[in-house]
Amino acid sequence: MPPERQVGPRAPHSVRCRPRPVNGPHHFRGPPAETPPRAARPPGLGSTRGRTGFPDRPSPPEESSMNVGFVGLGAMGRAMAGQLLAAGHRVQVWNRSPEPVEQLVAQGAVAAGSVAEVFTANEVVVSMLANDAAVEALLLDEELLAGATAGVHVNMATISTELAVRATELHRRHGLGYVAAPVLGRPDAAAAGNLAILAGGPEELLDRVAPVFAAVGRHTYRLGTEPQQANLCKISINFMLFSAVEAFAEAAALGESGGLAAADLLEVVTGTLFPGPVYAGYGGAIAAERYEPAGFRVELALKDVSLALASGAANAVPLPLASLLRDAFLDNIAHGEAALDSSALGRTARRRAGLDERKS
Repeated sequence: MPPERQVGPRAPHSVRCRPRPVNGPHHFRGPPAETPPRAARPPGLGSTRGRTGFPDRPSPPEESSMNVGFVGLGAMGRAMAGQLLAAGHRVQVWNRSPEPVEQLVAQGAVAAGSVAEVFTANEVVVSMLANDAAVEALLLDEELLAGATAGVHVNMATISTELAVRATELHRRHGLGYVAAPVLGRPDAAAAGNLAILAGGPEELLDRVAPVFAAVGRHTYRLGTEPQQANLCKISINFMLFSAVEAFAEAAALGESGGLAAADLLEVVTGTLFPGPVYAGYGGAIAAERYEPAGFRVELALKDVSLALASGAANAVPLPLASLLRDAFLDNIAHGEAALDSSALGRTARRRAGLDERKS
């Protein structure tokens, strides 16, 4: 293990995790990526191991400000770009629809006329798009990457490991650094700069984009030198998250069938065996039957569960719970609930139990 780096008072919490191989046909075992020589790192941009807790995160020092391009201004991307501006970075933004661009320009961002402009006018490009199809259509273009002058592209979307491998190879072929950095947290956490960042890529590149991570998150985990390792971690965590939500949805339906209020069940669960944000947040929404506004839509949850199933198939790992979750989310979508919050698994559980019919 490399020696622990010293961290200045402004550094975010960063944890380097032990790299593990990603087995299966999509694991790239080629030579290490060629990266530009490591520049001197400004004070406070190192990483640490072994700490716990999320320390307060002051703004980065002036010398760490960067020219950052941002592509994809949905609820998450818009909030993250705002945090970059608040931290003192110079931010250029692009989005298919103009409204989020206008909002960020009012905060001090500069509008880009095209994605190509973003990749030529900035030292770092951050993207936050919805899925594999959007990433491939907008960003994995040979002509775009051939003309790029940016040093590194930080892809913060949750995408498949297969696409992550292809993206890494394509960027490498054009001399552009590539880092995967999907995040844990909903839009409210993004707006507060309170995301957990799951980072994968060469150490030199992770060091270079540390000021970006400092602006949008409180905690950075370094998960290996291959970007797809970070994507696999995010896919695995979301699989566990939705498994927990489904467990409470079914338990709440069982309780309701016998006259136990879901709110009472939730109070006991969160006060004893399962404290924490998953049951408190998603379970609270199920108990209150509050599925709008959506923090994480059903259609996006189905995408992430499908990514888990695809990774399982590629690596010969059965995921029976993921199959159950896929069908539950498909039930939501079949009932016109694609835009509801993913806690609407509570509705699926109630339908399976026929609870509304029992009341009539």
